[in-house]
Amino acid sequence: MIDRERPGYPRLVLAMLLAVYTFNFLDRQILGILAKPIQQDLGLDDAQFGAVGGIAFALLYSCLGVPLALLADRIGKTKVIAAALIVWSGFTALCGTAGSFWQLFLYRLGVGVGEAGGSAPSYALIADYFPIERRARALAIYSMGIPIGLAGGVMLGAYLAALVNWRVAFVAVGVAGIVLAPIFLWIVRDRPKPPPAAAAAERVPLFAVFPILLAKPAFWLMAFAAGFSSLAGYGLALWVPKILMDHYDWGLITAGKFMASLLLIGGAGGVFMGGVLADKLGKGDRGWYVKLPALAWLITAPTFALGLISPSPTLAWLCLLIPNALNILWLGPVNTAVQHLAPAHMRAGTAGAFLFITNLVGLGLGPWLLGAISVALKAQYGEDSLRYAAIIGVGFYLVAAVLGLLAVKALRRGWIEERG
Repeated sequence: MIDRERPGYPRLVLAMLLAVYTFNFLDRQILGILAKPIQQDLGLDDAQFGAVGGIAFALLYSCLGVPLALLADRIGKTKVIAAALIVWSGFTALCGTAGSFWQLFLYRLGVGVGEAGGSAPSYALIADYFPIERRARALAIYSMGIPIGLAGGVMLGAYLAALVNWRVAFVAVGVAGIVLAPIFLWIVRDRPKPPPAAAAAERVPLFAVFPILLAKPAFWLMAFAAGFSSLAGYGLALWVPKILMDHYDWGLITAGKFMASLLLIGGAGGVFMGGVLADKLGKGDRGWYVKLPALAWLITAPTFALGLISPSPTLAWLCLLIPNALNILWLGPVNTAVQHLAPAHMRAGTAGAFLFITNLVGLGLGPWLLGAISVALKAQYGEDSLRYAAIIGVGFYLVAAVLGLLAVKALRRGWIEERG
């Protein structure tokens, strides 16, 4: 029997949320390492595959995130997270049965429907269990699910596709996610609201959070900064494995090892560093919760471009390690800041609204846009067109940095301190 009153229980909750988030990104990004075999098998060009990796997933994922987050504030965050895990895992398994572009598109649409219910309630649950002085660090640990899921996806996908085929990779990770769902629901419980907060949540209409956010410039600047960062990030996550395989004439397993090491070492280190530094610097100045990511984005753009044009794999790995650490450093700090732009009982709804913008811009456009640019450049650059499209894509990190720096003063003004 799990003692949910013991001091270590919040850490157990965080560990389970991390496990679910790892599957979130494992299922979401396994597509990237499998680009070449899927495109060859189904006859897809770069624009079509980019649509499957971006638009198909983001279409309902972005739109359903807000209502599911609002629902989580009402009926319970853990119920929504567990149900979402089952849905997205089931559709991930179905992706392995796709026989055409439209079948794969529709199944990825279903993956997006499921994953829409995962992130926002998780952010809110972490905010419920961890005090402000440890919250960015906790959110950073949760966000390690991104590099761990990405690394696991490329490695597992590469090995299963090389040993069997790409279809088995989707079925295997989908079934594993379904098995995790009841375990999560048994271990994790919503933290009971104190009576005043519970009463407030019952009185407030579902969409009452939107007028509050509408009046906060910090919300819009941070949401679009994260959106443009994600546009570059999701696009690169989908296409860089194929770029490396073409550029260095690698097979699936070699590319998988290269990418997994970058994502695990760089990504995990960067996202944790972001949470620790934000908790430390943010005590004296709340503006650091967005200033720190903005500085990281400024460094990310040129180092990513250098890695993509490097003549040797060793030099490329060294160059790409830096942006793989810095491009997701924002996750802990910015998501913490967003949680403080509205009252505590509206946290899931606030996160849902933020993720709607971030994912619509980033996930909806990123993979497709890079693929479309590649198709447009094909006549001029041939097989190198995708690499040049990726180099153009890293410029969106500079747009994110400018928006982040503009948000610093607005965040200081809009921050709502916790009481009690």
